[in-house]
Amino acid sequence: MELGQPSRTALGAAAHRAVHQVLENGRIFADPLALRILGQDIEAAVRDAENDPSRRRLRLFVAVRTRFAEDALTAAVARGARQLVVLGAGLDTYAYRTTLGENLLIFEVDHPATQAWKQQRLAEAGISVPHTLTFAPVDFERETLRDGLTTAGFDPAQQTFFTWLGVVPYLTERAVFSTLGFVVSLPGGAHVVFDYSNPPASGPVRGDHATAREALAVRVASVGEAFRSHFETGALHAKLTDLGFCEVEDIGPALIRERYFANRGSSLPDAGGHIVRATTV
Repeated sequence: MELGQPSRTALGAAAHRAVHQVLENGRIFADPLALRILGQDIEAAVRDAENDPSRRRLRLFVAVRTRFAEDALTAAVARGARQLVVLGAGLDTYAYRTTLGENLLIFEVDHPATQAWKQQRLAEAGISVPHTLTFAPVDFERETLRDGLTTAGFDPAQQTFFTWLGVVPYLTERAVFSTLGFVVSLPGGAHVVFDYSNPPASGPVRGDHATAREALAVRVASVGEAFRSHFETGALHAKLTDLGFCEVEDIGPALIRERYFANRGSSLPDAGGHIVRATTV
């Protein structure tokens, strides 16, 4: 991202969530606030999506990963999780529409410029900030995630759920495992959901999928947020186990089709991404 500017990819992810409400009627993931927080940008986003059908692949993946994360969070709260940390929160709306109320304290972590931009969007949309939410602006060039959360009042002794969507591909492998190491270290126990993709050269990739993936890589690089990491699935699982996660669930393209698009046949485009849920409890 550009110095002092909000994340362009955060805006892109928000646009996909909002457009899903319009073009697919929120069939995979219903978000009544997605259109409001995007504001006037929604008309252009819908028009761009209609003019470029290839965007449907990524839009549906964004919808699925959000649905998967929120379903996993609900299950984790039933198992005792009392804190949610949204890493790279962007324009995520969960904190403003959750029905869990006092049962869940929420910390949104993002770069200060992106977070200030979000707060402006919230004010313009008339979306109130619940008292259970704390903004935790963290400039990772100057402070650690641990320090940023401590300043915000995070309690490491409480079982915590981390959502980390649309972020890992933009980080170095070292930064990814540093963050996961922090999650594992929490004495109260933790869960994390994040998404990743396999290296471009691993496995067969259909022509339209490869073209769309290359176009996306060029697009995000052009706004200063290039892809920096890919992971082989088996090696990633081994690393997660070595770090200390005791349960790892990974859904890739085949399982995503089976779980969320079972009766839609070949009309489902393959986004090629994976979503992981890992827990220490």
